[in-house]
Amino acid sequence: MKLRLPDTELLWAFLSGVLLALSFPRPDIAAMAWLGLVPLLLVCSRRPFACGVAAGVGFFGPVLYWLNIVMTSYGQLPPVLSGVAYLLLIGYLASFFGAAIWAAKRFEQRLGLSLALTLPILWVALEFLRSFLLTGFPWATLGYSQQSLLPLIQSADLFGPYGLSYLLILSNATLALLIQFVCRRASRPFPYLAVTLTLALAGGFYVYGNYRLAHHPDHRQETLATVLAQGNIDQSLKWNPAFQWRTIDIYKRLSLQHQEQSAELIVWPESAVPFFYQQPGVLSEQVRQVAAGSKAWLLFGSPAFEDINRQRHYLNSAFLLSPEGEDLGRSDKVHLVPFGEYVPLKTFLPFIDKLVVGIGDFSPGSVSPLPMNGHKIGVLVCFEGIFPELARDYVRRGSDLLVNITNDAWFGRSSAPYQHLAMTRFRAVENRIWLARAANTGISALIAPSGRITSRTPLFERTALSGMVGLGAAPTVYNRLGDVFPAACGFVSLVWLFLAWRRDRK
Repeated sequence: MKLRLPDTELLWAFLSGVLLALSFPRPDIAAMAWLGLVPLLLVCSRRPFACGVAAGVGFFGPVLYWLNIVMTSYGQLPPVLSGVAYLLLIGYLASFFGAAIWAAKRFEQRLGLSLALTLPILWVALEFLRSFLLTGFPWATLGYSQQSLLPLIQSADLFGPYGLSYLLILSNATLALLIQFVCRRASRPFPYLAVTLTLALAGGFYVYGNYRLAHHPDHRQETLATVLAQGNIDQSLKWNPAFQWRTIDIYKRLSLQHQEQSAELIVWPESAVPFFYQQPGVLSEQVRQVAAGSKAWLLFGSPAFEDINRQRHYLNSAFLLSPEGEDLGRSDKVHLVPFGEYVPLKTFLPFIDKLVVGIGDFSPGSVSPLPMNGHKIGVLVCFEGIFPELARDYVRRGSDLLVNITNDAWFGRSSAPYQHLAMTRFRAVENRIWLARAANTGISALIAPSGRITSRTPLFERTALSGMVGLGAAPTVYNRLGDVFPAACGFVSLVWLFLAWRRDRK
């Protein structure tokens, strides 16, 4: 009986995905994104889709390993069910890698188009599709891997994260073509065009980034002394009614410990107030006294409800109080977490309950900036910070400051809080606006319009972060035009698919 050796093509493809995963926090080796896919591109000719999927599993598996922590520790799912759900999601996401590689090789065979031309465009188009298909999950879009390289991420005000995704895939394709030229000189011409385009774009992004940084994009005429309260409330206690007084007392002390610095805005995280603030009571009055006692605007997360046609709708909301303790408005979460805040297709899936135990199924709100002394605050709740279109919409509606309130306790001490923060940085650059991020267990941070993190907190530490933020958003190409670039990539991809189909028919 012969021992069957592992499929080396799929192993190399899987390794390629693992190398690509190293570019994300953590370990955050950004350089890996420029060359990680080269092994995949060198071995994918015979079975492009299978190799692409293998690379996708190698990438999304390590990047999203923390999902098992969420599902088992907080969702109370048995490890077996958690593993099944995790593998199904990884397989779904990996199929985007498979589709990109399959289509690029098909266009190479049917239309004679180089991988360096087609793959970057296909990749961006499919990343864009992933951002809204089935409610959207744009976590780990490739461009985010460069979040630590400040000059490069300045291009986000032109293309969002998709411009960097294009450049990184172009770099991988060009390196693969160069290796093929060296190894098979007689059959492969030197890829002059691909090399020239890669060097030109990389140099252009770098020069543009340094130019933008040199022109002080972070400066604003009006500033606001801001305090971010990081309560570090244990998730097992967060919704315990017996702990409500203690929770408010913790946030009260964190908010007032910087009183001598004359804080003007105090921000508490998502669901920091673990009861219905809108219902009058002693606890709600305690929250109002924090604003009145500090003489500062107080923005905090709390569940809310609306009764419509005799039916109660629950919302994940943020409230803003004036320095006198008066209610100034409420902003409701727009993009809900599937299976965390609601069950998709609940009518057809009655046996599936929410992953996270809470107050009830939430309903989506609408984009509504909160008024503050002649200015407006756009609030991104939880993972809304990874959706560029939401931040862009808030700024278009007049927001002068973006605030991200979140509870990353679900992720434990995994890489997820670092990945979440990395993606949120891009929202500041895309709209050239200051962003304040308050997280229950961290990482809380103040992010400048350049994407520079001016101050941040460690994970799982009860603390308050103080600093200055500027008010006002500078106009950007990306804010004005939106996702024109990835949409154009999608259109070109469809044209190529049609041409390849016609060639097959003939």
